[in-house]
Amino acid sequence: MTPSDKRNRGFTLIETLVVILMSMTLMAISIFQLQPSMQLFRSRAATDQVKSTLRQARELAISERRSVVVQFVGSNTIQLFQIVEPANTIASTPFLTVPLESGAQFRTLSGETDTPDSFGIPSTGGVEFGGIAGGPTTGMQFQSDGTFTDGSGNPINGTVFLGSPNGNSTAGAVTVLGNTGRVRRYYYSRSGWSK
Repeated sequence: MTPSDKRNRGFTLIETLVVILMSMTLMAISIFQLQPSMQLFRSRAATDQVKSTLRQARELAISERRSVVVQFVGSNTIQLFQIVEPANTIASTPFLTVPLESGAQFRTLSGETDTPDSFGIPSTGGVEFGGIAGGPTTGMQFQSDGTFTDGSGNPINGTVFLGSPNGNSTAGAVTVLGNTGRVRRYYYSRSGWSK
């Protein structure tokens, strides 16, 4: 066997195993480093989901010229109901039920502050409207003019706080301004709120 034949034979088993081991180690480190980014992505996706559901309810109330009732059910579901005419009562079944994706829940994190809109932070749960944790018992709805009111027609401001059940440091919030029905989203990290 000549020296040139020995060079053309390829890699030894040990060399191949070392390269595979190094690749797996780098991949494990990368996955570990990506975990905070994935949690942030999931938190933002759930916040965007709540924002788009509330905006959809507002736009539907305006376009169909009838109120749309919003209910936050359990720790992670939004239901939308229409007001049935001429009795002016809430429909018995929701026309849209939206469970939050990514395991997000209506909740606040320990040490979390109120959003820049300052509509209040609930003592329990993650929903605060009209200064009441969970919202008014008379209901909440978008009116045909786009405003967000309690069941008596009084405009109410409020916030839906979102977080992961594992208590990581990323969260989100969606605020609703009662007089206009404007819906805003915010993202939270330990350094504070940002849009």
